[in-house]
Amino acid sequence: MKILANDGISPEGVAALEAGGFEVSTTNVPQDQLIDAINNEGYVGVLVRSATTVRAEVVDSCPGLKLIGRGGVGMDNIDVDYARGKGLHVINTPAASSQSVAELVMGSLFTLSRTTFDSYKQMPASGSADFKVLKKKYAKGQELRGKTLGIVGFGRIGQSLASYALGAGMNVKAVDLFVDNADIKVPVGGQEVNVSIKPAKGLGEIISDLDYISLHVPKQADGSAVIGSSEFSQMKDGVVLANAARGGVIDEDALIAALDSGKVRAAALDVFENEPTPREDLLKHDKIASTPHIGAATTEAQTRIGLELASQIINLLK
Repeated sequence: MKILANDGISPEGVAALEAGGFEVSTTNVPQDQLIDAINNEGYVGVLVRSATTVRAEVVDSCPGLKLIGRGGVGMDNIDVDYARGKGLHVINTPAASSQSVAELVMGSLFTLSRTTFDSYKQMPASGSADFKVLKKKYAKGQELRGKTLGIVGFGRIGQSLASYALGAGMNVKAVDLFVDNADIKVPVGGQEVNVSIKPAKGLGEIISDLDYISLHVPKQADGSAVIGSSEFSQMKDGVVLANAARGGVIDEDALIAALDSGKVRAAALDVFENEPTPREDLLKHDKIASTPHIGAATTEAQTRIGLELASQIINLLK
């Protein structure tokens, strides 16, 4: 049986699938050629990340397709319910990338707090001539310890971020409709400290208390933003924001307005509404630290994703 890993898969994942009796192709097929490739090559499974979409048209046009896999958490690029209704297996890897995404966000909180993301750009350009000017510009950093982080969406990634933030001495509050209570394990000196967090059920319950906010929720079914002008108006002045979830969960126009007014001190964006062609005014804004959707892009996470996909495919199709 043949599997198309259209957006790639780790060598460990390929090896595990091949050991399980599958033939794996990692050649990328353009979106408009995907249906023909699946049918002509006889692929029984197609694996995607965020670049390739698998909509109802693909499901209906590929009668030999048995499985769709997403290397990652969110599956908004797959018509999940439709495919499952047609009898296909639809799988993802919700646990594999949690630590990698959490570490990216935690690193972003540090760099936003000290404005090092901008300093790294300005020092090579003018550090020799304007050293004292830049020193004064970046002299108003702030510490994370003692500040309050609000985590919107308290699943695996949100809880992993909470562990890092608690370890850094932050206070953590959470929002989640489905998690009633979570015991967060914080590794300290070879031991673990357990911290119990009870999430609020609405952002409005805690939003005015937060110094930092990180989003870990899926794209909303109705396309609405989780944070827009109304939410920004309720925040503290100088709040710091991070989004490594999905583009569109923050209203990008409202974010720019909040940054320009000083309501938001700085923001880190790993995801954008118009990927893979984000707005240039976001990318060039001097208060935004941007990365190209690399939350899960660590060697360790990709290895875990590949092995988890392989294990599920072998169990389901063999």
